[in-house]
Amino acid sequence: VYIVLGIVILLLALAPLASVLVASFVAGANGCALDEGSIHPCLVGGADRGEALYTMAVAGWLMLLSLPLGVIGVLVLAVILAIHRYFWSRKARAT
Repeated sequence: VYIVLGIVILLLALAPLASVLVASFVAGANGCALDEGSIHPCLVGGADRGEALYTMAVAGWLMLLSLPLGVIGVLVLAVILAIHRYFWSRKARAT
């Protein structure tokens, strides 16, 4: 359970980074300009995806919040795991 929770916390913390990487890859693969200053037209599959790519790129700013919260979440999870293991081993020795 702790490993699954840790992975979920890390995935949520790194989601904005994944968004930026995907947007950058798609824009680069299609020869489009991508920056945080404005929306540029970008034809992907015959449709303009510039606004979606811009939104994905700007979502990277959420890392300013998600990364510190992810680190805090993993640390809290590690403390809870340590406390759980301490009491579990204590109970196992008592029996």
